[in-house]
Amino acid sequence: MNPKAKTVTQNNTGEEVSAEKEARDRQETLKILKSFGRKRENLIPILQKVQARLGYLPREAMMEIATHLGIPEIDVYGVVTFYNQFRLNPPGKHSIRVCLGTACHMKGGYITLDAWKRRLDINQGETTPDREFDLDTVACVGCCTMAPVTVVDNQPEGKVEPTKVDGILLAFELERGAEGQKTVR
Repeated sequence: MNPKAKTVTQNNTGEEVSAEKEARDRQETLKILKSFGRKRENLIPILQKVQARLGYLPREAMMEIATHLGIPEIDVYGVVTFYNQFRLNPPGKHSIRVCLGTACHMKGGYITLDAWKRRLDINQGETTPDREFDLDTVACVGCCTMAPVTVVDNQPEGKVEPTKVDGILLAFELERGAEGQKTVR
């Protein structure tokens, strides 16, 4: 066996992760845990802080948190999956949030969500393999007159029907192409 070969495992989403990244995530988690007591009521603040640092909650981090608090790993996982503020996958470069509040629901929010899922080839709560986009839903963004709404990188886009999904993705593609031309010159 080659001693320089990287050890690779899979994260929560089946994506390959190097042993070095796992070790870095574990070390960052341990640093955060030092500032918290071992009481169970610290679970949510710890999860929030770890996610703020790492961008999501990898399996290794959840295991360290469970050990620190002296609770079963399944309890940590249960809290992470119960609250929609927590992520099990790394965020994408671009965040796509489809509003499914009452007005957006009535105006076709689920059709818009399906269009995003088809175009990005991912499901709600997932990140594209190239980490370019992540997709999720929100309950309401307060732009009901623009329904159905999609929030793209924290900017609300109104009246997002399937054809507009294609237009938004085309704009990203054109932007990427323009950035590529700038670096070639």
